[in-house]
Amino acid sequence: MECIFCAVIAGTVPAHRVLEDEVAVAFLDHRPLFPGHVLVVPREHLETLTDLPAASVGPFFARVRRVTAAVESGTAAAGSFVAANNRVSQSVPHLHVHVVPRNRKDGLRGFFWPRTHYRDEAEAAETAARVRAAMAPAQ
Repeated sequence: MECIFCAVIAGTVPAHRVLEDEVAVAFLDHRPLFPGHVLVVPREHLETLTDLPAASVGPFFARVRRVTAAVESGTAAAGSFVAANNRVSQSVPHLHVHVVPRNRKDGLRGFFWPRTHYRDEAEAAETAARVRAAMAPAQ
């Protein structure tokens, strides 16, 4: 069975991309906690963070940092939640970092996170466009 994130990276599965370069691809989660919830994945198929080569940690997390700033700015969020699961609770066995916009009293409590859906493709596309527009140039 093909990895769904590898298929997104290859372009055979559609996704609302907000960043893509030689290191990583970032796209909207199709079942977001809040609009603007982005997944950042390395181009290389690696299952967990511990599989990420040491030389790739800095470049990959530079992308996570950049996406985090763009999610906060593009969604006018007060902050964000940034996390990755390793095997347990990892729904897709491809390293991915969740970047979730957060606001005080947004309803998230502990680790029980009710997932939602975008109203339609237009809302997802508009949300992705706001995050892309907020993306600072790579440094």
